[in-house]
Amino acid sequence: MVDGSHHDPHSVLGAHAVPDGVAFRVLRPYAQQVTVLADGLRAELHDDGEGFFTGALPLREVIDYRLLVTYQDTELDTHDPYRFLPSLGDFDLHLIGEGRHEQLWQALGAQPMTHQGVTGTRFTLWAPNARGVRIVGDFNYWDGTGFPLRSLGSSGVWELFVPGIGEGELYKFEITRPDGSKTLRADPLARRTEAPPANSSIVHASHHIWHDAKWMADRAARPVHASPFSVYEVHLPSWRPGLTYRQLADQLPSYVKDLGFTHIELMPVAEHPFGGSWGYQVTGLYAPTARLGTPDDFKHLVDALHREGIGVLMDWVPAHFPRDDWALAEFDGKPLYEHEDPARAAHPDWGTLEFDYGRNEVRNFLVANAVYWCEEFHLDGLRVDAVASMLYLDYSREDGAWTPNVHGGRENLDAVAFLQEMNATLYRREPGIVTIAEESTAWDGVTRATHHIGPGGFGGLGFGLKWNMGWMHDSLEYMSHEPVHRKYHHNEMTFSMVYAYSENYVLPISHDEVVHGKQSLVSKMPGDWWQRRANHRAYLGFMWAHPGKQLLFMGQEFAQGAEWSEAHGPDWWLLDPSYGASADHGGVRDLVRDLNAVYLRTPSLWSRDTDPGGFAWIVSDAAEDNVLAFLRYDASGSPLLSVSNFSPVVRHEYRLGVPDDVPAWSEVLNTDAGRYGGGDVSSGSALKPDPTPAHGRPASLRLTLPPLATVWLRPA
Repeated sequence: MVDGSHHDPHSVLGAHAVPDGVAFRVLRPYAQQVTVLADGLRAELHDDGEGFFTGALPLREVIDYRLLVTYQDTELDTHDPYRFLPSLGDFDLHLIGEGRHEQLWQALGAQPMTHQGVTGTRFTLWAPNARGVRIVGDFNYWDGTGFPLRSLGSSGVWELFVPGIGEGELYKFEITRPDGSKTLRADPLARRTEAPPANSSIVHASHHIWHDAKWMADRAARPVHASPFSVYEVHLPSWRPGLTYRQLADQLPSYVKDLGFTHIELMPVAEHPFGGSWGYQVTGLYAPTARLGTPDDFKHLVDALHREGIGVLMDWVPAHFPRDDWALAEFDGKPLYEHEDPARAAHPDWGTLEFDYGRNEVRNFLVANAVYWCEEFHLDGLRVDAVASMLYLDYSREDGAWTPNVHGGRENLDAVAFLQEMNATLYRREPGIVTIAEESTAWDGVTRATHHIGPGGFGGLGFGLKWNMGWMHDSLEYMSHEPVHRKYHHNEMTFSMVYAYSENYVLPISHDEVVHGKQSLVSKMPGDWWQRRANHRAYLGFMWAHPGKQLLFMGQEFAQGAEWSEAHGPDWWLLDPSYGASADHGGVRDLVRDLNAVYLRTPSLWSRDTDPGGFAWIVSDAAEDNVLAFLRYDASGSPLLSVSNFSPVVRHEYRLGVPDDVPAWSEVLNTDAGRYGGGDVSSGSALKPDPTPAHGRPASLRLTLPPLATVWLRPA
């Protein structure tokens, strides 16, 4: 017991019936005296040494009692933790063992509660390889000798109800490993943590009252793939450095609403020890980072965004975890959350460990975590990071450094099953949510339903959307070339339509594209400052019109010239009127606002993103002209015409074939408009087609195409 390796301390400690009465046994190191208190009873126990106090009282049965523990400077009147029955039920243990406990956070971790009429906190931990587990914290001066947990059968779960312990208490688990050594660990299911670099877990209970009932009730009214979906990606700690969750709630929702984005995507919010990882190396999967406030503070931010009509997505990282010796790595002395095969466990790119998706309890830990964020924090979706690294056994591994699956293939069958279960569970439990895959390969069926078997023999992974990494790489490569050379790369802007309907896509210009020497979006563009901005604006116009949803990282909405840095965030000073070029940056932001405004009221731009019938090329082969033109249609057949001129010259009288059932067209957006910082070249207001055939269509328009610009037209 003193060594911390007893699996059933309740069989020793507490009150137990014996032939001559009731025996009381208490373990309280550093105590000078322990007294049993009950109605009409006050009995001092004998000090047996090493913190043990015992005594046999002539009682007929075990009674309700309290302990009066006397220390050198104080007395503590408390209930005995070892007089309580288990506070976790058999059904919970069964679900944990099966890997099917979809609300795992309510069974494991620290749960303030009233048990057998007494208030306190239940501590539970899954640690099947441990010889013993004790709870330590401020309440016992970080000495767990007197607070060992009991093992609940073969479940691997340890439990102890500690009376009198409540919200705000710091704690960790002291685990005795199989070899007898000890390790101090943060709670894997802690719902609140200390702010890094401190890493203790904190007992937490939520008191937030939600005010987003209408949003939650309405969000499932229309499928995401047939709805407007324009996303602003944000790194919360650096959007406005120094702001807390609650301070962000006063500024971020109004900013995003003003720009017209429908959703915000947060880079990982879960607790992570190293800020420079941007949240992608997570140690506290169930706790919002304490850098910005409490879990209820984060709920307040989500609530504020919902009240402004903005959906909230979060980056979620189930692919790997860091090796910190106080977190998940070899948690109970053996590989537990990671695969037991070191070659499978080690992630070759990031020096981290990969989860063992084939283990029921680990898979449950992750699936329940996805449910937790959507259920407890009302998130509207998860963008799952690094999916490709999960799907392939040979990902970033040399020949001979990986073992094929049972079929001799390279697919990680356990990861496939996990992703399918995660998606199926989320969509079943949380109506209206969306899951998004960052998957950089051509894996078949990322956004196909899990029960639809594809040509490779796998059901779909079940995601709602997938980042279109191919479109992003190709289009940015095209834009980086001087216009005179773009004709040799024209296919980089058209190839995406070959596979545009193979998945449900998001077009991402994310944080990954504006860091580590890749330059910001405007700085990728060739030419002088005017041309760079013009290219930037034309590209955004093309992107918003292209089939697929869209995502833009913070700072790119006002053409920040510098790369993003988590240390200082966007260069907001570029928009300060006292800065001479503020109008240049403000003009780009005005364009983004107008792009979203026209997008939202134009169903042809979003209602048929996954339907090939919603798109038609007008001209895809004008490589010499650097011109691309296409139509988007809504369900009623109403079109929008998008024309991009990626050359720096005005093209007068440029003829484009159009449908003959539209008597006149009007310009609804022109990225060359003077208010955006352009040259204000335009074809005018009402444009009437003439019966001259062009591009295989019976009628045509003669347009004046502004330089380095995208123009949208729709029926007048």
